[in-house]
Amino acid sequence: MMDKWLINGLADEVITADDRGLSYGDGLFETIAVRDGACRFWSEHMARLRSGCQRLGLPAPVPEQLERDAHELIGAAERGTLKMIVTAGRGPRGYRRPQPVASTRLVGFSVESAPGPREKARVRLCATPWGSNRVLAGMKTLNRLEQVLARAEWDSAGIAEGVMLGAHGRIVSGTMSNLFIVVEGQLLTPRLDACGVHGIMRAKVFDVAGRLGLACREEDLPGSLLKQADDMFLTNALWGAWPVERLDEYLFAGSEVTARIMDGLLQLGVTECRC
Repeated sequence: MMDKWLINGLADEVITADDRGLSYGDGLFETIAVRDGACRFWSEHMARLRSGCQRLGLPAPVPEQLERDAHELIGAAERGTLKMIVTAGRGPRGYRRPQPVASTRLVGFSVESAPGPREKARVRLCATPWGSNRVLAGMKTLNRLEQVLARAEWDSAGIAEGVMLGAHGRIVSGTMSNLFIVVEGQLLTPRLDACGVHGIMRAKVFDVAGRLGLACREEDLPGSLLKQADDMFLTNALWGAWPVERLDEYLFAGSEVTARIMDGLLQLGVTECRC
């Protein structure tokens, strides 16, 4: 839960009932890690938000407005989570957007203390599939109902994440993370041209792998490969890279590839990768 919000630059926590983000999920969001008082990978998040707004036909927020909102909310805090939401704004009943669109801009921030050392993650395979839609693939839209249903499949605090499959039983990602597996020394991640989110940390893994001379390939990966892999790790903006110990009852052996990726991300300032 966010500690405080700005809506169109004003302190508030309420949007109108006719906002299209509420009615139709008509919008996008970004979740940004605040570390040492700064928004980590800010430019990458802004580029993805601009791209998403362009693809959805929404006017993108002015970057300077977002910077002012973020600065006001973060204040003197050293660590926390910043969330940005852009909706298509208010509109009458019906799917047709009003013209011109007047976007609603929401920015929230929650302060967090630094966590202690973490253990490897335990994850499970979800029954809820991720539906294919190439028009929306890659974006962080407000339509997250599939992920909500997948997350409702378990209550155990010991399970950190659930893995979701898509069409034809292919691997997509976690409910709130991207996924990488190591098979015979090869670093693989699912292709996301039909569904899923192009995560900022996912892109950083590609960058790190390239600098280290490690091949990292996007492929259509069958779900059966999950329990044949030597290793798995998850990525998102807040976790960095999180190695997985087990998927359901399948134990991963671990790999030097994951350790090298973790070290490379640490050098980029992703402190969650510090063991």
